[in-house]
Amino acid sequence: MQNQSEKLQRYRQIRASSLALLPYLSAEDCCVQAMPDASPLKWHLAHTSWFFETFLLARAEDYVPFNPAFRHLFNSYYNGIGAQFPRLQRGMLTRPGLDEVLSYRVHVDAHMSELIEQGRESDSLLELGLQHEQQHQELIHTDIKALLALNPLQPAVLPPAPDEEQHVQEMHWLTCSGGMVTIGHAESGFCFDNELPSHPVYLAPYSIASQLVSNADYLAFINDGGYQQSGLWLSEGWDWIRREQIRMPQYWQVDETGLWQTFTLHGLRPLQLQQAVSHLSYFEADAYARWAGARLPSEAEWEHAARTQAEEMDDLFGQCWQWTSSSYTAYPGFVEAAGAVGEYNGKFMVNQMVLRGSSAATPAAHARVSYRNFFPTAARWQLTGLRLAK
Repeated sequence: MQNQSEKLQRYRQIRASSLALLPYLSAEDCCVQAMPDASPLKWHLAHTSWFFETFLLARAEDYVPFNPAFRHLFNSYYNGIGAQFPRLQRGMLTRPGLDEVLSYRVHVDAHMSELIEQGRESDSLLELGLQHEQQHQELIHTDIKALLALNPLQPAVLPPAPDEEQHVQEMHWLTCSGGMVTIGHAESGFCFDNELPSHPVYLAPYSIASQLVSNADYLAFINDGGYQQSGLWLSEGWDWIRREQIRMPQYWQVDETGLWQTFTLHGLRPLQLQQAVSHLSYFEADAYARWAGARLPSEAEWEHAARTQAEEMDDLFGQCWQWTSSSYTAYPGFVEAAGAVGEYNGKFMVNQMVLRGSSAATPAAHARVSYRNFFPTAARWQLTGLRLAK
């Protein structure tokens, strides 16, 4: 168990990590919203502070809010707290400015430090707030990338990065016997409520790929006319790619010489063929799997394989989130937490698909085998890829 000094150190480290991109960005970069699903960086910095202020600091009778209007302005979706500013219009909030938002963070951090030092914090809410902050750190990365990719200048905001080491292992199939298995969080340590309770699931025997699908693999699908073959696509997915004129993963492009490139925060870079393909929608992942004569694993298959064959499975974590065939629904016996924090996961259990693993933008300590990420089928601004199953 952590003492107060260790709790405070961890709180400060995680909060500081949310500011990592700031030295490379302008105030204008931090204000604009790329699309309805994304939020301005400034909003992320304010909302994560709002979480601590609302669920921990406001419980103290002597706490004075930084700005009472922020309770409404930076509430994301907690109906139990009150009304929210429309999500679609977050990019219109030129005020408060970035400097005021940073002052808000300093205010919240000072009061949180005092709360922790005095041992007056709720351990469960403090941990939820820190895990929530880490979720937004990934969103900060992907939302900024989505924003800057819209700019015809295709700006590089981070220093040039060396080419990453390419994977050279050949994919092979791992056989899983199936049977009655247990999934869900059963270890010590934090988990979100949607990872509970652990429960038995019956799995028929199956195979799962040792590797993630690579850029080279996916390029073969494109070159074979995968985006033109209606038989590979779910009906809604086929309508989507035609309506949106989707012909390749998000951020891919071809230069005048025919060279494939992809946009990154380091700027436009040649496509690294052996790296895992990412920024795919569920529709694209499913269509590729059909083309490859395979399918997406269920989330139970993925978790069982990750628990029993982790040493044989490359890039379970740290590359890209992996789409599964499982709808995001409650586990048997799932119980939402009391109060507004109960809105954290449960009310989103409809029209979403589960992803497993973690991405290159996920804080390392934030990944675990039972983690259930979820997004709508057309979402692809996150680092989302796939691993095949049979």
